[in-house]
Amino acid sequence: MFVGREEQLARLASLLRRVQTVRDTKPGKALLIRGRRRVGKSRLVEEFVEHAGVPHLFFAASGRPVREELELFAHEVASSDLPGAALFDGVVLSGWDAALRLLASALPDTGGIVVLDEIPYLMAADEGFEGTLQRAFDRELARKRVLLIGIGSDLGMMEALDEYGRPFHQRATEMVVPPLSPAEVGALLGLPAAEAFDAHLVTGGLPLICGEWPAGAPLWDYLADAVSDPTSALLVSGERSLAAEFPANVQARTVLGAVGSGECTFTAIGRAAGGIPQGSLNRSLAQLVAKRVVAVDEPLSTKPGSKDKRYRTADPYLRFWLSFLGPALGEIERGRGDRALARIRTSWTSWRGRAIEPVVREALGRLAPPVAVADDGLPGVVGGYWTRTNNPEIDLVVADREPVAKRIIALGSIKWLETAPFDSHDLGELHAHRTQLPGAAADTPLLVVTRSGCTVDGVTHLGPDDLLAAYQEA
Repeated sequence: MFVGREEQLARLASLLRRVQTVRDTKPGKALLIRGRRRVGKSRLVEEFVEHAGVPHLFFAASGRPVREELELFAHEVASSDLPGAALFDGVVLSGWDAALRLLASALPDTGGIVVLDEIPYLMAADEGFEGTLQRAFDRELARKRVLLIGIGSDLGMMEALDEYGRPFHQRATEMVVPPLSPAEVGALLGLPAAEAFDAHLVTGGLPLICGEWPAGAPLWDYLADAVSDPTSALLVSGERSLAAEFPANVQARTVLGAVGSGECTFTAIGRAAGGIPQGSLNRSLAQLVAKRVVAVDEPLSTKPGSKDKRYRTADPYLRFWLSFLGPALGEIERGRGDRALARIRTSWTSWRGRAIEPVVREALGRLAPPVAVADDGLPGVVGGYWTRTNNPEIDLVVADREPVAKRIIALGSIKWLETAPFDSHDLGELHAHRTQLPGAAADTPLLVVTRSGCTVDGVTHLGPDDLLAAYQEA
């Protein structure tokens, strides 16, 4: 079942119409699509191609040596519905330059689609692939009525494809396929707002995992079923993503495991990763950040705080998997998923309290933010503030800009508990934090985000329904 993605499908259809109708000597267009692994990029394009009604080629690279990849490519073209597919029958391709030139001869005159899935694999196997693709597009493919779609899960590599100085610079438009938002997850699963956020933290908004969650099922019912099945998407997606992302880099996976377990400072991550040397840890973290697997947060205030960086797993699902499922795979395969479930229950409240913070900040950013705007009329930015000793540690800071603000617009607290509302004790702590935040004033507005209500006055209060509306209005 294919759900949602109307905006992306509409954009793809619009690009194809331009290819088919534009009056130009080079009507061909290129599109680069990126997004996290298993977020549904290929499925989106398959859905588009299926309903486009034009000849097409869909080639998914496999990460094999160039010679084998070319054999697979020739076979796919020969099996496609391109009008010149027979040109590839029994052909032995000498390289990607010859393959793409011959492909141009096989394309229709009225409009077609060529999809190259997992382009980073092709780039990794052949360091000249970018230049080859650029030459083939400029000289051959752009002269055809073809929509060339490149797909990739290595976010850093896909972003770099269009950077200044790279061969394919300014030859393609870009599309980012995000995970399903909390609102989309809630609508798909038939869950109320608070439960929709729980489901989003567990699934990461990955369609494959959401697809195995029964509509309306409570969190703990779904988890009980998923951890009892070693083949469930919830269990296997994490390992497959890591295997594809880091096929031979054991150290990067070890460092990611330390970040995923909850360690957030450079020193703590190094200790949890087995005390690896500082230089090696720097390189591993840089690789993880470049791949957009790990995000780096800095405290937001009017004072520079780059020395107090915090690292976190960028994908909520992978954070859940690294915390609870990856370490328990052996038990689950032995039929003891109940033990994993018990550990999730024990740690769920504290884990969720941390995991929800970046989701709340994103939602507030979408609300633009709800308490004030910057002096220049633009929406503020949303972050948090902390010191090296975590005294204070402020969940929410709204400012006019980042990473160093000129003005603090608001500050606030996140209290994401089942039954405990934000009360006078919490308000007292927030007042104290206001005096400790660089740039805050005695009258800086206070913002409170809770799961179960607020019992005090003098603050702007938002609950799960308000946050979900941020995604519905976007």
